[in-house]
Amino acid sequence: MLAHLTPANISTALIAVNFAAFAAFGIDKSHAENGRWRIRESTLLMLAFIGGTIGAYAGRSLFRHKTRKQPFNRDLAMIVVLQVLALGWFGWTLLSA
Repeated sequence: MLAHLTPANISTALIAVNFAAFAAFGIDKSHAENGRWRIRESTLLMLAFIGGTIGAYAGRSLFRHKTRKQPFNRDLAMIVVLQVLALGWFGWTLLSA
């Protein structure tokens, strides 16, 4: 299973999840404006959590969506903190091995 974790596969997955997060923010904004079904906040946050943070922030900024929802913004910021800590730990582990 770890053989599939090549840099190319990881990059492709990150690009895909960031595109999905970006698109989800745009779709949700459009649906909010038109009174249609919405994408759950938990889904938007999960897309960020699994690696789509950049896409989530880009979509949030470009579409001006979820910018004033304080609990959502706090949760999104917490995801960023967790990801930075995880990357730091992973980098430190690799360097000290």
